[in-house]
Amino acid sequence: MILPHVYFQTTVTAANKCILPNRLQRRNGNEGVDEMVKYIFVTGGVVSGLGKGITAASLGRLLKARGLKVAAQKLDPYINVDPGTMSPYQHGEVYVTEDGAETDLDLGHYERFIDEDLNKYSNLTTGKVYWNVLNKERRGEYLGSTVQVIPHITNEIKEFVYRVGKKTNADVVITEIGGTIGDIESQPFIEAVRQISLEVGRENSLFIHVTLVPFLRGSDEHKSKPTQHSVKELQGMGVNPNIVVLRCDESLEESIFKKISMFCNVKPDCVIENITLPNLYEAPLMLEKSGFSSVVCRELGIEAPAPELTEWTTMVERIKARPHYVDIGLVGKYVGLHDAYLSVAEALLHAGYFHNTHIRIHWMDSGEITVDTVEEKLAGLDGILVPGGFGSRGIEGMILAVGYAREKEIPYLGICLGMQIAVIEYARNVLGMKDANSGEFDELCKHKVIDFMPGQSDNIDKGGSLRLGAYPCDIKAGTTMERCYGAAKISERHRHRYEFNNDYREAFEKAGLTISGTSPDGRLVETVEISDRPFHVGVQYHPEFKSRPNKPHPLFKGFIGAAFEKAMGGKV
Repeated sequence: MILPHVYFQTTVTAANKCILPNRLQRRNGNEGVDEMVKYIFVTGGVVSGLGKGITAASLGRLLKARGLKVAAQKLDPYINVDPGTMSPYQHGEVYVTEDGAETDLDLGHYERFIDEDLNKYSNLTTGKVYWNVLNKERRGEYLGSTVQVIPHITNEIKEFVYRVGKKTNADVVITEIGGTIGDIESQPFIEAVRQISLEVGRENSLFIHVTLVPFLRGSDEHKSKPTQHSVKELQGMGVNPNIVVLRCDESLEESIFKKISMFCNVKPDCVIENITLPNLYEAPLMLEKSGFSSVVCRELGIEAPAPELTEWTTMVERIKARPHYVDIGLVGKYVGLHDAYLSVAEALLHAGYFHNTHIRIHWMDSGEITVDTVEEKLAGLDGILVPGGFGSRGIEGMILAVGYAREKEIPYLGICLGMQIAVIEYARNVLGMKDANSGEFDELCKHKVIDFMPGQSDNIDKGGSLRLGAYPCDIKAGTTMERCYGAAKISERHRHRYEFNNDYREAFEKAGLTISGTSPDGRLVETVEISDRPFHVGVQYHPEFKSRPNKPHPLFKGFIGAAFEKAMGGKV
C-alpha cells in the first residue's frame, strides 16, 4: 500500500506478500482516525434492489484475494433500532453475527463472499444512531449543547465507521449505505461519509455509485440519463463518485461508457459494467474482467499482487457443470418473500455445489398444508426442511410435514423452530401426547414440550431474543451430528426465546429420540435426531449463517447428501 507524503516501514503478509505500511496515527486532532485504513463507500441510485450488497461483497472478495484484510458494514436509513422486530415480508431475514447482533441480510452476503466473521459494528440504523445520541444527551455528555444533525448525528455515524476498522484491524473498510440517493432518510449518512473522506484524506477514501442503466425495447437502446441524474444528485450532496458501476441485463454499448464517463466526471476505466448473472457467485469474476479491483487499488494508492482467484474460479466452473437434481421442500410461513429465508436457501445451494447437484427448492406455505393436502404437496420430495420463525400461524402444517418426513423416511432438517416442531410432532405421534405443544403457541396445554426454562422470563423487550449469537455445543458420540461435524465440540449462532423442556427428556430418549447435542453443562438441549434414519435432525441454532459457497456447512452437506442418495435411488 503506497501513501503519498507519509513515511512508513513495510511489513509483509505471509499469504500474498502484499506490501502494507505499519499504521501511523494522523496528527490532525481527529482521535481514532487511522490514516492507514482505506475507506470505500458504496451508494445506490435510480432504483432500489440493484445489488449494492453483492457489488460490495464481490469487491471484498477481490481485495481479500489480493492479500488485504477487509471489513464490511452496512448503514441502514430505517428508524428501527435493529431489524429484530421487523416483518420478514418487509425486510427479509434477520442475519445474526457471532457476537449476537441482529442485522441486515446484506451482511450475510459479506460473510459468504469475504469469509470473515462480522460483528455488532457491522450494521448501523438511523434508529440506533438517534438512540445513542439521545442517551448521551440525557446523560449530559454534550454539556448542555443544542443537539443537532450536524455535528452530533453525523459524528455518531463517523465514530461507528471508524470503530469497525479499529475493531478488525482492517486494511480496507467497505461501507454500504442503504437506500437510494435522493431519499431523505439517507442524507445524514451521506453527509457523514463526506466528512470522513475529508478527515482521512481523498487518497484514503473512495466512493462507488451503483446505478441502473435501463434498456428501452421501443427504441432498442440503453439509456444513460437516469445514471447522469443520479450522479448529479450525489454531487449536489458534496460527494463525487470515483467509480460508477452500471447494473444492466445485457452488455452495454461502448457509447454508454463514454457518455457516463464524460457527463459524470469519472475516468473512462472507472465505469464498470455489472450484468445480471444466473449465479451471484459469478459476480466477482465478472467484475474483475472489467478490472474492478485493479481500478480500486490504483485509486486508493494500494500496491498489491493480482487477486488469487483459482479456488473461486474452480467453484464457479463446478457450479455451472452440475449434472444432477435434488428436490427440497422448504416448509415455512414467509415463503411469499424468498429473502425471508435467504441464508437457508444459499446454504442449500452451497451443499448442492459440494455434491455436484442442482437444488430445486419448492417454497411451501405451511398454512396450506393440511391433513387432506399433505400427501399431494410433499410427494416426490427428496428432503424436507422447516426453517426458523416465530408465532403460531402455519404451525400445524409444519407438524404434518415433519410427520410425513418421519413416516416416509424422507431426510429432514429442522432449524430453530424446525427443531421445536420436530419435538412436538414426536411427542404427539410417538409418545402419544396428543396435546403436546410449545408454550409460545399454547400456554395452557398440558404437555409443553417446548417452553421457557427455569430462570427464564417472558418479561423482556421484544427487541431482543433470549439467546443471540454464538454458543458452544457438545455432540454425542455415534450420532448423525457427529458424522456430519466430525467433532465433539462445536459453536453455532442462535436466535430464539424457547427451549426444549427438560422435564420430558427421559421420555423422549426412551421413545427413540436421541438428544445428540447439549450445552456444555448439559442443561440445554441443542439438537435432537432419530439416529437410525439416513437423516432426521433438528437443531436449535441457525447453521445457515456459517455456510459459505466454497465451504458448505456440515449439517447442510449431510442433509443434501442424504437427499441426493434418495434422489439417486441409493446409488451414490
